[in-house]
Amino acid sequence: MPYRALIIFILLLFVQHAIAAAGSYDYNDNCRQAYQQFMSLHTQEGRHFILEEKKVNPRNLMAEYIADYDDCIQLLMNCDQAEYDRSRSNFEDRLKALETGDKTSPWYRFCIAGLYIHRAIINVRFGEQYKAALNFRKSFSLLEENTRLFPQFEYNRVFLGLEQAVVGSLPGSYKWLASVLGMSGSVRKGTDQLTTFVNTHTNLQPIYAESVLYYVFARFYLLSEQKETWEFLNGPRFSTNNDLLNTFAKVNIALDYRQANAASEILSAAAANPEYNKYPIFDYQIGAAMLTRLDSGCTFYFGRYLEKNKSDIYIKDTWQKMAFAWYTNNNMPKANYCIAQARTKGTARLDADKQAGRFAETEVWPLPKLLQARLLIDGGYSDRALFVLQSVDSSSLKRTAEKAEYYYRLGRAYQSKADNNEGKQFFVQAINNYTSTINAGKESHDQFAARAALQMGKMYEYIGMSAEAMMKYKECLAMPSHDFQNSIDQQAKAGINRVEGK
Repeated sequence: MPYRALIIFILLLFVQHAIAAAGSYDYNDNCRQAYQQFMSLHTQEGRHFILEEKKVNPRNLMAEYIADYDDCIQLLMNCDQAEYDRSRSNFEDRLKALETGDKTSPWYRFCIAGLYIHRAIINVRFGEQYKAALNFRKSFSLLEENTRLFPQFEYNRVFLGLEQAVVGSLPGSYKWLASVLGMSGSVRKGTDQLTTFVNTHTNLQPIYAESVLYYVFARFYLLSEQKETWEFLNGPRFSTNNDLLNTFAKVNIALDYRQANAASEILSAAAANPEYNKYPIFDYQIGAAMLTRLDSGCTFYFGRYLEKNKSDIYIKDTWQKMAFAWYTNNNMPKANYCIAQARTKGTARLDADKQAGRFAETEVWPLPKLLQARLLIDGGYSDRALFVLQSVDSSSLKRTAEKAEYYYRLGRAYQSKADNNEGKQFFVQAINNYTSTINAGKESHDQFAARAALQMGKMYEYIGMSAEAMMKYKECLAMPSHDFQNSIDQQAKAGINRVEGK
């Protein structure tokens, strides 16, 4: 063989070896089955399909990527610190494996970006905000690069849509972070990308199940399209049948949408699933649903959550909820015991736990009827709440916080009736009571004035009064520091983002 031909032959062998060594991205039946099982919280079944795929195709990096859903979802659901510590090596090993992939494939950067966004979400769950920001930024950059290189690769829409929506909703106190990291976003544009993907794909295609969850999250919490989201969740395209992750998501939204009866029914059906008892968060959810109807039986489920749970979140909040259950049922010894536990147990990483901890330290109980009304409104029992509130003599309320809360609860009850199309007069009554809330509490550090401004903004936005909505969202952000600052500010910022985009 001539010398030049020999060199060319050797080079071709090297090229063929490099191509063979680079991992492939084959979303075959094993991968699809594994993904769907993980996304339904059928962990053992998902692991089975991953092992089967690695046996027959060890260089299929799609299997490596999908295996990450096992860690991600389990950590999000159970928040086990020991499991989180062990998962770090899994993340690093998967990252190294994915970095051996074919860089000419659009799946190369996409899968690595997916790994980083999963990790960022988990970092937030475990209170590691700085790590979350760095991983979020890495994912964002990879997806932007992938979009430039492969503009027709439609899967970019899923993670990039989620990330743009999240960045677009960052409250003022976090805007500097996005600027420093070179990120910009829009709630509307990000959600539109998710909408396009969900409407043009099916469950047989990669990452469809999570795209639906991101879509639901963005519409409900960031776009405040609560009625439309609830209709979607109850339509043919979303199922909780034998799907515990969808169950968790739908119950979460049901509780936030004042649909406690629906939440209880969904959880009752899910309890027959053999995997159900592996997730203590379901006990927390059923307890929360029962508490809103003033059922002291909720303490059994809250107690079981505390017993089975291995995380440090919702501990103070759970003790506070049990205290409220006993307090509204006139059992002060048990109420005082539970609130004492809230002072010393758990951490204050989440807004709910922070608020519960501050409440426990003050030892100032709310008026029983105001607390009853609050819980009933949270569950969607607005008529019962109004009956309770109308029995309160407003002239007897001496503390600023009590006055602000009284008017705020009335506003919420009337808003609920307005949302159910029970009459325009309820819209006016809600606005009037929210205005009274702001007048009473705008100089205090309680949350009610800020929440009232936020709700007024949502009501004005819903009927197309954009200027009034914008004014109220900005008023919400200008309130003094208060409980649930981050979540309230984020909702107000998302409202401003929506109005500006119209």
